[in-house]
Amino acid sequence: MDHQLTLRIPGDLARALARAAKARRVPRSLVVREALAEYLVAEGQPASGESTWSRVRHFAGSAPLDRAAIEADQFAAQLRRHNWRP
Repeated sequence: MDHQLTLRIPGDLARALARAAKARRVPRSLVVREALAEYLVAEGQPASGESTWSRVRHFAGSAPLDRAAIEADQFAAQLRRHNWRP
């Protein structure tokens, strides 16, 4: 990142931001960057770079998951033990 921006937001907006970031398991800053980029596009002033999420969001939920196979997979189990965020 080239630039840093510090801003103050109301408590209710901060809590909503935290919930959204936690639900997606991403940093709050990513949610803010994506929201700002979408706002600029809507205003006719697109940012130079498109976020990864905005390029793949239409794929979210399109692949069915076999939960039983995931639970039985040794590699997935190892990832959960070492990398899992509740």
